[in-house]
Amino acid sequence: MNFIEIETLGHPGVEIFSSLTEASLRNKLEPEKGILIAESPKVIGVALDAGYEPLALLCEEKHIHGDAAAIIDRCEGIPVYTGPRKVLSQLTGYTLTRGVLCAMRRPAPKSVEEVCRDAKRIVVIDGVCDTTNIGAIFRSAAALGIDAALLTPTSCDPFNRRAVRVSMGSVFLLPWAYIHKPIESLKELGFKTMALALSDDSVSIDDPALAGIDRMAMILGTEGDGLAKDVIAKADFTARIPMSHGVDSLNVAAASAVAFWQLSANKPL
Repeated sequence: MNFIEIETLGHPGVEIFSSLTEASLRNKLEPEKGILIAESPKVIGVALDAGYEPLALLCEEKHIHGDAAAIIDRCEGIPVYTGPRKVLSQLTGYTLTRGVLCAMRRPAPKSVEEVCRDAKRIVVIDGVCDTTNIGAIFRSAAALGIDAALLTPTSCDPFNRRAVRVSMGSVFLLPWAYIHKPIESLKELGFKTMALALSDDSVSIDDPALAGIDRMAMILGTEGDGLAKDVIAKADFTARIPMSHGVDSLNVAAASAVAFWQLSANKPL
C-alpha cells in the first residue's frame, strides 16, 4: 500500500480533500472527471460494494490499523495520505468521521428514462437545497421501498459530502437523475404524479385511491415554501399527512419517510 505522510498542507495530491469546492468536485462541464468524497469506513464500504472507483484515501494515523484497516485493504493501489488529526483537520476544515475520507470517481450521469425504466415508486425532489434533508430523504427512500429518485436542478447535489454522510451511503444504492420538467416527463413515462402538499383539495395520504396506483411519482417541495402552485395544479393527486396537536406540517425529510412507508408498492399487508 502506498502510504504518504503529509508534512505540509500544500502536499501534492491532497488538494482533492482541501481546496476543491463542491462545484469543482462535481465538474459539470466534464462529468466523467468529477469526484465525490465519501466519509467514514461504513459509507466508503457501501460505495465500494456498489462499484464506485476509489482514487485516494485520507486517514488519521491511528486509524490505519484500526477502523480504516479493512477499507485500506480493499483500496489497494491508490495513495493513502496520512497524518495526525490536527493536521488533517486543518487540511479539510473539519474533523474526520471515524478518521478516514475517500475520494472517488463520480459515475456517468443517468437519464430519467434509465432510472425509471422498471420503477413502480419514485420520489421527485423539487428544489430541496439542504444537504441534511437530501441525505435523509435518500436514506428513507432506499429503506422504504422507493425504486429511484429524480431531482430538479435547483436541488442539492446528492453527492455533496454531507448529504452522502447523512444518507449513510444510500445515495450509492438508489438510482437517481436530474429532471427539468417532472410532471410532463413522468406522465409520458406512465406515472401518476402525487404532490405532497397542504391544500384545500388534498386527500389523506392513506386514501385508498393512492394505494391502488401502479406507477407513482411522489413530489416533495422546498423546506420553507413547499411545492410551487403550478406543480400542485398539474399533479394528478395532492396528498397531505394528517396532523395532530395543532402542528401544521413536518420537515420535508420526516414527511418523505411517512409517505414512502404508506405508499410503498412493497408494503406488507
